[in-house]
Amino acid sequence: MYAQCPDCLTVFSMDAETLAQARGQVVCGHCQTEFDALASLSSQLPPEPFQQLPERKSSGLPPQVESAVYRPRQESTFAADTAASPATESEDFSHLVFSPRFARPAHQNRARRWPWVLACLILLLLLCAQLAWAKRDALVADPTAGTLLRQACNNLGCRLPLVQDTQHLRLLARDVQAHPSVPGALLISATVRNDADFDQPWPVVVITLSDVDGKHVAMRRLRPSEYLGDTTALQRGLPAGVSTAVVLEVEDPGNKAVAFEFSFE
Repeated sequence: MYAQCPDCLTVFSMDAETLAQARGQVVCGHCQTEFDALASLSSQLPPEPFQQLPERKSSGLPPQVESAVYRPRQESTFAADTAASPATESEDFSHLVFSPRFARPAHQNRARRWPWVLACLILLLLLCAQLAWAKRDALVADPTAGTLLRQACNNLGCRLPLVQDTQHLRLLARDVQAHPSVPGALLISATVRNDADFDQPWPVVVITLSDVDGKHVAMRRLRPSEYLGDTTALQRGLPAGVSTAVVLEVEDPGNKAVAFEFSFE
């Protein structure tokens, strides 16, 4: 916007802040004359050369503006209505107390938090149980953890799964002879002891027959169900620290077999 001094005809650039300070009254910076900048205020300069800006005459009536660029949101009329009308006894809200969430007593937040804490504890216990079941063989075989688990199972009346560890199986005695009632068969008897601190499942017995030169002439793998007829003993496993006799029946490979070996799987 532009305004012109009426004495020296100097044109000045104006802004809203300058015009609002004294309601349009400004002082010319050239001749120090005080004048009303609103009288010659113009949004654009006329083409040069020009002598004087056109003078704006007041019509006496304030103009109506239409091009709105912003309108603030209307506030709730609840506060205005309650302030305008006197409050009655039934509309007295002075006893109500409103406080933000962070200013509320701690026990309210704690009361809402305990279901989440309980759910997290249950999930944590389920995760520990899943890890223990995945590592059950190592836990049962461990001297410390296995002892505690066996004591807990004895008190609860449960049974731990059997863990296989053939390194703790010891062959105390063995004997091979011709089968007394079956022609062309051998009767092999062996005494096995479980030196582990826990019960084991019955192992797979591997019998290897060799000739004079040490070459293998026959081999037989016998599963527990093939040499053990007692189903209850098969399910119970080989007790810890107990020696057990095992009797095996195998086919006689002939005179070539002069030596035999025992191993467990």
